[in-house]
Amino acid sequence: MSTREVSDREDPVIENLSQLAEPMAAGEKPREAWRIGTEHEKFVYDTADHHAPSYTEKGGIRDLLGELTQFGWTPIEEGGNVIALKGADGNVSLEPAGQLELSGAPLENLHQTCAETGRHLSEVKQVGEKLGKAYLGLGMWPDKTREELPIMPKGRYGIMLNHMPRVGSMGLDMMLRTCTIQVNLDYSSEADMVQKFRTSLALQPLATALFANSPFTEGKPNGYLSYRSHIWSDTDPHRTGMLPFVFEDGFGYERYVEYMLDVPMYFVFRDGKYIDAAGLSFRDFLKGELSVLPGEKPRLSDWQDHLSTAFPEVRLKSFLEMRGADGGPWGRICALPALWVGLLYDQSALDAAWDLVKDWDMEGREALRSAAPKLGLDAPLPGGGTLRDIAGEVVDIARSGLAARGHLNSAGDNETGYLEPLAEIVKTGKVPAQRLLDLYNGEWGGDLSKVYALKTF
Repeated sequence: MSTREVSDREDPVIENLSQLAEPMAAGEKPREAWRIGTEHEKFVYDTADHHAPSYTEKGGIRDLLGELTQFGWTPIEEGGNVIALKGADGNVSLEPAGQLELSGAPLENLHQTCAETGRHLSEVKQVGEKLGKAYLGLGMWPDKTREELPIMPKGRYGIMLNHMPRVGSMGLDMMLRTCTIQVNLDYSSEADMVQKFRTSLALQPLATALFANSPFTEGKPNGYLSYRSHIWSDTDPHRTGMLPFVFEDGFGYERYVEYMLDVPMYFVFRDGKYIDAAGLSFRDFLKGELSVLPGEKPRLSDWQDHLSTAFPEVRLKSFLEMRGADGGPWGRICALPALWVGLLYDQSALDAAWDLVKDWDMEGREALRSAAPKLGLDAPLPGGGTLRDIAGEVVDIARSGLAARGHLNSAGDNETGYLEPLAEIVKTGKVPAQRLLDLYNGEWGGDLSKVYALKTF
């Protein structure tokens, strides 16, 4: 989740609704300026007893951030606490229970993305070895209860933790017990955004299945392959889901603005502090009638903050954000952007991917999204068949898109190699969660503590 540093009191006051589409329109870029921004989260644990470290304990999250500054990262503080780092490779930030995230820099190609990931993992592993900490690349804590997890000192998280139980039964699990891999991608025009949004939203359940990596809850199988994805089904219905309006005629920036105006607020950031506005209306804010800031109208930064508080399967800000995948190890951190760059950054590939899904109806898309967390590649497609039937074709389309890009590394290799983890899943028919379940039911003998011996990074 984003980290604010300043209140931006000098940025423009929003005087009319037309300004609200400006961030989306400002994201338009010519093809040669398209970039790849990859985000990935990991669980931090103590190597001695596997507990999730608190912020303040010796060798805990605060100390971990402090040690990372030796690699050139600059601290970002909130309320006197370092809660993030910024540097040439983007930002290192904290999720609510201390999950460590890299929000990578916008990069030109997947070779750079994978190199950035490798640098980050090398740095955190070096620091972890010094502090007695290590990391799990999974979609959900396999053994921790909510009560066993610490809370990080970030103002927006306190507001969200208070609000989540009012709107769903699993919002606290989303905040405290999950990790994901995401990628942010560009578009050239409103029409290009629409095609990419529709295609990626329809195919997001396939990403959920291919990257499914959260089959355990509190020490035992939970009946799902991606419990992380299932959690979103009862987190907050106002700000999650498959967004049926994206597939309706006339969809564009203005329609997304209308959706966001109907998403209840979480907070307003002023003078370095978060003001609780949970459940209030941004429409009232536009009229100067927000109860927690009476008479004050929003600034553009307030709207940009608000855009970051919706959590649909694909999110629009000044770029499109793919949100369907569980956390995982290095190879899958590279594979997730490879899949979506291959599908969305080459027009022939994008057209081919859209042809696969364009005839699906909304009822079928919703059913697929609901089934994928439990059934993985066996989730039924609209009109017949299963995700398994199209998985290989989609990966092949992505491969053709990456090959057409022609981005070579120093060895002369193009970007298609980053799809190999997905090609292996298609070949074997087993998603990552199924491999974990095989271990649990086989050589682990039902002892889930053995998950900590996995070399996920």
